[in-house]
Amino acid sequence: MGHLPQLLIILIGIIVAAKLAGALSVRFGQPAVFGEIAIGLILGPTVLNVLDWNLFSQAGPHGSGAIDTLINAAQQSGSLEEPANSLFFQGLVRDLAEIGVILLMFVAGMETDLEGMKKVGKTALWAAAGGILLPFLGGTLASVYYGFPLYWEAIFVGTILTATSVSISAQTLIELKVLRSREGTTILGAAVIDDVLGIILLGVITALSAVGAAEEAERAGVGTVLGILFWISLYFVGFWFIGRRYLERWCERISKFPASQALLAFVLVVAFSYALAAEIVAHLAAITGSYMAGVLFAQTRFKEEIDDKINPLTYSLFVPIFFVSIGLQANGRELGGEIGFLVTIVLLAIFTKIVGCFLGARVNGFDNIQSLRVGIGMVSRGEVGLIVAGVGLGRGIISQEMFSVMVIMVLVTTMITPIMLRYVFPRVEEVPGEVFESIGSQRMRREKDREK
Repeated sequence: MGHLPQLLIILIGIIVAAKLAGALSVRFGQPAVFGEIAIGLILGPTVLNVLDWNLFSQAGPHGSGAIDTLINAAQQSGSLEEPANSLFFQGLVRDLAEIGVILLMFVAGMETDLEGMKKVGKTALWAAAGGILLPFLGGTLASVYYGFPLYWEAIFVGTILTATSVSISAQTLIELKVLRSREGTTILGAAVIDDVLGIILLGVITALSAVGAAEEAERAGVGTVLGILFWISLYFVGFWFIGRRYLERWCERISKFPASQALLAFVLVVAFSYALAAEIVAHLAAITGSYMAGVLFAQTRFKEEIDDKINPLTYSLFVPIFFVSIGLQANGRELGGEIGFLVTIVLLAIFTKIVGCFLGARVNGFDNIQSLRVGIGMVSRGEVGLIVAGVGLGRGIISQEMFSVMVIMVLVTTMITPIMLRYVFPRVEEVPGEVFESIGSQRMRREKDREK
């Protein structure tokens, strides 16, 4: 069988499996992302290892002599430890997943409400700060205790533990009809602040890790660190200025361009350009740039139009590939010697986030139960934790075994957060005068309004 049929089978399988698993997960009261990652684990080397099946491991014509030549040469030289086609498809799926994560973070930026963040106040800021500091210290120290190097694997584990998933907490709060309660507003505001600070921390850590190994990092002088921070600052200031000054004007012109989907094409070019510039100019993760691009586009009057165009592309193809690929890359069979560390990390991920956010909310006027609700609402790492872990694996900062541990941690925290939230929040059958809408419901309402 040729490579194109094989590729189409893989894409069909991933998309169908992701959507069915996501729907099944929602049916059992869990976020769709949980089912999508879980099906990836089942399809991956943890259980079935489908990409190593004979259907995909036997060589066939690529339709490109160059690709055939490269793979055959590598196979003959013995440099491939896996079947040629299996390695080829694994790399292709990972590349498509990288595009998916860039688009996912762009959408996250589009959904960031800067004005809403300002209104939440200092309580959300302190809760977010506590929810970053304690998990970071806990993850770093635990990793060092279990023998992992401080530079940079242990520090990066701490960085992964700082993440919080806005979407999972928000959806649960909507279902419980407490989204607009004092605690619900604080959870969302703190989660958004947590994401922003977490992305900045991710960018700094990945940039510093580029200095080199532990010995080189220890020899790196203040000048080197200041130089890295200078380029990071230059990137943020320069590209923020460009976006705020020119994006809306460019969108206005492009929207009148006589070509199909010209605005969407322009948005993709800008998102990818910001991601590329983040990598090249500031040595930041590409997702940092795409997230900034999303935030900037959200400030334009074209936000709703862009949102309606980018979401179908993102969530129909690339994001399912990303979530399933996380499971495909994780190998639960490699955790035999890391069970103790895995249990420690999962417990730390839950309790350091709860305690850190609890303290931040408690010192700002919340009572004990309100503070506990805020802490529990911040536990889920969701797609944000996966994104950060994927960056670490892709850059060689964390090992494959550590990545597998992080995926299990994300799965557990994603699964347990809705359960704990349902326990600490009272059931509300109806809240007079309040309308709780999901993002999909809001989009459907806008479409109906336009039809009228």
